[in-house]
Amino acid sequence: MRILLTGASGYIGKRLLPILVESGHQVICCVRDVNRFTPPQSLKSKIEVIQVDLLDKASLDAIPKDIDGAFYLVHSMSASSDYESLEKESAVNFREAMSKTQIEHVVYLSGIVNESALSKHLASRKNVETELGKGNYNLTTLRAGIIIGSGSASFEIMRDLVEKLPIMVTPKWLNTKCQPIGISDVIKILSQSLLNPKTYNRDFDIGGPDVLSYKEMLIEFGRIRNLKRYIFTVPVMTPKLSSYWLYFVTSTSYKLATALVNSMKVEVICRNDDINKILGIQPLNYQESLKKAFSKIERNEVVSSWKDAFISSDFEFKLSDFLEVPTFGCFKDVREKKLTDREYSINKIWSIGGENGWYYGNWLWKLRGFLDKLSGGVGLRRGRTSLTSLNAGDALDFWRVLYADKEEGRLLLYAEMKLPGDAWLEFRIIGDKLVQTATFRPLGLFGRLYWFSVLPFHGLIFQGMINRLTTP
Repeated sequence: MRILLTGASGYIGKRLLPILVESGHQVICCVRDVNRFTPPQSLKSKIEVIQVDLLDKASLDAIPKDIDGAFYLVHSMSASSDYESLEKESAVNFREAMSKTQIEHVVYLSGIVNESALSKHLASRKNVETELGKGNYNLTTLRAGIIIGSGSASFEIMRDLVEKLPIMVTPKWLNTKCQPIGISDVIKILSQSLLNPKTYNRDFDIGGPDVLSYKEMLIEFGRIRNLKRYIFTVPVMTPKLSSYWLYFVTSTSYKLATALVNSMKVEVICRNDDINKILGIQPLNYQESLKKAFSKIERNEVVSSWKDAFISSDFEFKLSDFLEVPTFGCFKDVREKKLTDREYSINKIWSIGGENGWYYGNWLWKLRGFLDKLSGGVGLRRGRTSLTSLNAGDALDFWRVLYADKEEGRLLLYAEMKLPGDAWLEFRIIGDKLVQTATFRPLGLFGRLYWFSVLPFHGLIFQGMINRLTTP
């Protein structure tokens, strides 16, 4: 069957793609920026990639007419405060595009919406479902609550809280009940629902067997990690204070924290387990899902992470717009050093950031990350998805990977920290030398003052870094 996979570069899409290919489907991967999409080499000959923006009707003409099924995995808590109307517009455009194809079935992954009073985020999910339901195809909506898996937003936020805070004074919404489900079960349910007539024109809640409060989830998370944690809830934290609390303690962006806090005040409990009976699936419990996630992390097998989505930084741009590093009106710090061992340097460059740090003056990098958080930026807490590999579009601390080619020996990063201008950091091996270039395009007088104020630190940090990258 020919299957359209929207959101193929997203957290769910990256994990669903190999399962669909393994099942014998021909998959058309629908992405907004082909430069950000780096599927495994083993899949490239078995898939088709098209660049489509659901907010751009003209781009939807690229969708083939001979598709049999589709997954709608486009979820956005956009940097725009008007994301409800944008999500509705995307759904309408998708529905109209599908009317021009021979499609039989659409599967939509949504959120559990059983409460009468929904958060803005969950209400938007429900509106999308309503719009998709008006199409001339069969629709299946799968409504999930908290998804537990290596790299998921929920998992990483809990990990930040539990591993960094032995004592937590938390908002009262931590007593809200939810029904978490493991990412492996989400993928199973998605793939097995597709083109299954028993699921047509129905909506299902999907969840694991455990109904827990967020507080209970954090305590159990600590127990799995052999960490004793004390959690006290207080009634005085407003949603805004709660959002700031999540933002400063975890790797989430402030806008995402706000959406999560508003959603966490709403119970997300499944109505029934009908979908499990239809598909013959027995979901893992919460403890098993956690252990599976940590097993993936320990083996460095994290396939996708929410941090690689632009929502983790409140940025939204095409990588191609920044691939050409400007020269006019820019300040540059260029350093060159002869290589001792090319393979050593390549591996060091591709392991930079995250737990490995930046090789020199790490306390200065941490200070810069802390100041960035204070000013509303991403800080250093995003880390990196994989310990050894980097791909275009990946988040890397407060940088975004624009280009990464190990064979060529070139890594290009773009700064997502709060700056009075734009900044790039490039590592490039030319012959027997490593050329390390920091480029800053200032915005106005303040941008120029900023560059000269940090210039003394560049001499320490950048020289120390290139020394470590070239000397075993």
